[in-house]
Order: sequence, then structure tokens, then C-alpha cells
Amino acid sequence: MPGKTMKIAVAGATGRVGHYTSEVLKNRGHDVVPISRSKGVDVITGDGLAKALAGVECVIDATTGPSPEQAAATEFFLTATRNLQEQGKRAGVKHIVVVSIIGIDRFTAGQYGGYYVAKQAHEKAMRSGPIPASILRAAQFHEFVDTLLDWGKKGNVSYLPKMRTQLVAAKTVAEALADLATDAGSAAATKNAPIPEIAGPKEENLADAARRLIGRRGDSIRIEAVSDPSDPAAALYESGALLPSPYAKLAGPTFDEWLAASIPAKRRVQTA
Repeated sequence: MPGKTMKIAVAGATGRVGHYTSEVLKNRGHDVVPISRSKGVDVITGDGLAKALAGVECVIDATTGPSPEQAAATEFFLTATRNLQEQGKRAGVKHIVVVSIIGIDRFTAGQYGGYYVAKQAHEKAMRSGPIPASILRAAQFHEFVDTLLDWGKKGNVSYLPKMRTQLVAAKTVAEALADLATDAGSAAATKNAPIPEIAGPKEENLADAARRLIGRRGDSIRIEAVSDPSDPAAALYESGALLPSPYAKLAGPTFDEWLAASIPAKRRVQTA
């Protein structure tokens, strides 16, 4: 770990990965500038952004779109990218690190693929800006399983896409983002090197992981794994398009280890 202390801004600092990233950087002795609307800084309107970026050497972009729909997500990412690149250039920012998603370049559109298309636009815009940008593609987070449960819930059933994934802990991703931000050579190498990936140590079936999550919490909701044969993105989910490449970094904890450490175990209440 480099000994130099840096001033690093984290966009999306209150989000799933952003708050862990801020924590990791602070624990390593860096000066962290949190960027989020709750902190009075908005990457979409630009409010407070110039002041927040003053003196910042590197920005970590951990923002997430407010909608899984392709058009809305694309507009969000392109607007945020333009503001971070333009305001960052004026402030003297030297490097931007962006968290993305493994396998997104295999998707076009469809019910499940629209958000990945938006992330493709996000990556391209960041790498085309005046500030050198490094991309880190991550597998789906352990914490994201609960989000998908909520998105798919209808009554007492949650409908989840059939998906092969290699779930990774958000804090593990945060540590990798911090490494990229503080590596002096990563900005110079970003245009020629393959996009780095990080995933968990074990492949998972999304529906099975969700069942283990609700079982540990004692929830009574039922999980149904579904697929839309007319949606090409659904076929990609099932075929393993979101699995890491052979050169990906694999790091724990596994999903079950994360469950044991993070989710209090409860017995499911039996009703007569």
C-alpha cells in the first residue's frame, strides 16, 4: 500500500460500495471527500461539485443509476460523467476510477439488459474524457441479492431471473477500488491494459443464494426463478455471461461466509 496520503473524492459516497470505499480510504490514512446529495453535492445538477473537487487528486465514481431502465440510467450516467470530467479537469483532478459490471459488453438491450447497456455508455464516456479513467468491473454484490428480492416481489413470491453469478462482497470491491485510486501507475496504464475484474471465489445460482438469505432471516417469502425466452439478455444470464474472465481477481468472503457474518440467524415462524 502506497505511503503517500491523497485527497480522494468518492462519488456515491453513501451508496452500497461508496460508503465502504470511503471507510477503507479513511482507514488507510487518506483525506476523503464524500460526494452525494445528502452531503450537499449533486453530480447531476453540479451543485457543490466544484467546491468538493478543489484539491482532489483522484475521484472514485461509485454512483448508481436511480432506475434499471436503459434510457433513464444512460441519461444519469452520461450527465454525471460529463460533470465529473469537466469540473474535475478544472479542479486539477488527475485520475478517475469507475466501478462497473462484469460482462456488460455482451448485452444489447431487453428486459434485463438495459442497465448493462447504460453502463457500457458510462464506461465509454469516462474513458473518452479529458481525465484518464480506470475501470473496475465487479460481479454482483452479496448485498444486491436483497435488492433483487425486493424488485421481484409480488405478494408473497419474489420472481428472480435465472442467473449464474460469482457474488462478491461490496467491501471487497471497495478495497480494490481504493487500490486502483492510490496506485500511481494505474492512470497511465488504463488505455492499454485489459479492464480488471473482481469477483467472489465461488459461482452461485442467484435463486439459490436468495433462498439461503431468506432462510437465514426466517422470511416466509417464496422464490421463483423465471426466464423470458424472447429476451436475449435472459439467455445470457443463464449461460454465464456475468461470470468473471480467467484473469479476474477472485476474493472472499463467499456468500455463505458473508451471510454468517452479516445477517443474524432467525428461526422461521411456523403458522398453524
